[in-house]
Amino acid sequence: MPHEKLTRMANQIATFFATQPGADQAERVAAHLKDFWGPEMRAELKAHAAEDDSDLAPLVKDAIPLI
Repeated sequence: MPHEKLTRMANQIATFFATQPGADQAERVAAHLKDFWGPEMRAELKAHAAEDDSDLAPLVKDAIPLI
C-alpha cells in the first residue's frame, strides 16, 4: 500500500483519538493500529516514519514506538 494512504489513514486515527479525554491518546492510537492493521501495514508505517516522518501527525509519531 502506498505510504501516502497509510499516512492519511494513521493521521485520521490520530485526529479522532486527539479529541478523546485523557493523557493516553498515543497508546490508544497504537492499540487501534495493532488491533485493526495487519503486520505488513504497521511495518510499512514504521519504515516510512524512520525514513521521513514529516507528514505524520505528532500523535502518530508518539504511537509508532508502541506498535
